Amino acid sequence: MNIAIVGASGAVGQELLKVLDEQNFPVTSLRLFGSKRSAGQEYRFRDMTVKVELLSHDSDFSGVDIAFTSAGASTSKEYAETITKHGAVMIDNSSAFRMDPDVPLVVPEVNPEDALDKPRNIIGNPNCTTIQMVVALKPINDLSPITKVHVSTYQAASGAGAAAMAELEKQFREIAEGTSPTIEKFPFQLAYNIIPQVDVFMDNGYTKEEMKMYNETRKIMHSDKIKVSATCVRVPVLRAHSEAIWLETEQPIEISEVRRAWEEAPGLVVKDEPFSKEYPMPLDISDKDPVYVGRLRKDLSDSKGLSFWVVGDQIKKGAALNAVQIALWLLKNDPKLR
Repeated sequence: MNIAIVGASGAVGQELLKVLDEQNFPVTSLRLFGSKRSAGQEYRFRDMTVKVELLSHDSDFSGVDIAFTSAGASTSKEYAETITKHGAVMIDNSSAFRMDPDVPLVVPEVNPEDALDKPRNIIGNPNCTTIQMVVALKPINDLSPITKVHVSTYQAASGAGAAAMAELEKQFREIAEGTSPTIEKFPFQLAYNIIPQVDVFMDNGYTKEEMKMYNETRKIMHSDKIKVSATCVRVPVLRAHSEAIWLETEQPIEISEVRRAWEEAPGLVVKDEPFSKEYPMPLDISDKDPVYVGRLRKDLSDSKGLSFWVVGDQIKKGAALNAVQIALWLLKNDPKLR
């Protein structure tokens, strides 16, 4: 495959290079694109040294089979036609097209077949918090349709990019040295703190991040029945997101059924021995591929309810790995790419 990465110098772009190699993705040629700031930088990939090209409307994507884009929604919108006009499939990591009816929004463990219906040659990579949640929801929904989800997220600094991760580390150093912490990427100091806001607030009092979880979950799972109410919180963790989830299904489900379904599901690891202090934590899950689930129990307030804990690496499964898994699925199942 002839591959392009737009936004190659960012945290997700760098992770894409790593994941493509880890997944043994068949790369014949690789082109990297970026802004004026990153153009000219060179990166090693396998036995290649690849220089970042300046992305412009004159950039020639002819011959590119798959283009991974991770340079922000405005860049994706501006350059989508440039990237796709010669037939490249654009797997977009931004929010630009996720809710467009003619753009599939795909998590391979949940709705891979949607990737075949892409009239604009664009596939949306969902929001990181949505990805790890629906991987855990799908096996439960197959047992009994889910009607309600309440979720509280504990989101790592990585969700705001590489500079945000660096700022968190810098804040800890500055505080230890007795100096005032640098505050640029977040509205407040994140070190030794939590911030109950991720993204901007909407008119309904929810943030844009919280509404992404509502809308994206329903689209991915093809269900108007599922209602999602989220509270998204930024925590002083580097790169793995955690989520506390309470849900209700149409019919009561036994815990043993859920655990068995999870153990058989792709992309999930059950770590659920609470009396032995075995449960997922972001410190352990960073740089891991799967989504981890634990703390499974009946909801004491609802006979049809379940409660559990989910952790996933935001940069990996929440972004780069999911995109590469979409591409791998297409290689096996899309006649145009085989």
